[in-house]
Amino acid sequence: MIEKPMTDPKEFFDTYCDFVTKVTSDPSLDIESLKASLEDIQNNSDIDVPRLMTAALGLSSEGGEFVEIVKKMFLQGKPANEENIFHMKRELGDIMWYWVTACMALKLDPVEVILENQKKLESRYGEQFTINQSEVRTKGDL
Repeated sequence: MIEKPMTDPKEFFDTYCDFVTKVTSDPSLDIESLKASLEDIQNNSDIDVPRLMTAALGLSSEGGEFVEIVKKMFLQGKPANEENIFHMKRELGDIMWYWVTACMALKLDPVEVILENQKKLESRYGEQFTINQSEVRTKGDL
């Protein structure tokens, strides 16, 4: 149950940190547990764990760099000029590099990934996007 915060900010923050620790998985808190989790996945699946880790971290950071440029253009007056479009192009290239790395880590054919995405979106939207279809998903539509 969530209660009203205590009046002492330090006590409140310490209490919240304790809560965060309680609801965090063992591999997120303990290096040996993390190593065991990584080894389990590496040994019991066809996933290339180091490559997948690289891809996941890279996709997030490069996506953030792309979003940063867009944010500055839309909200902070950065010009939508050739220089910034070129910068976004380069970040999209980095995103593609990490995306392909993820496909390789998971032993997925990138063309099949694209086709599966098209199939999923066609199933969801048919021939045209609607807000309702984007918000109200059918069972199994991830």
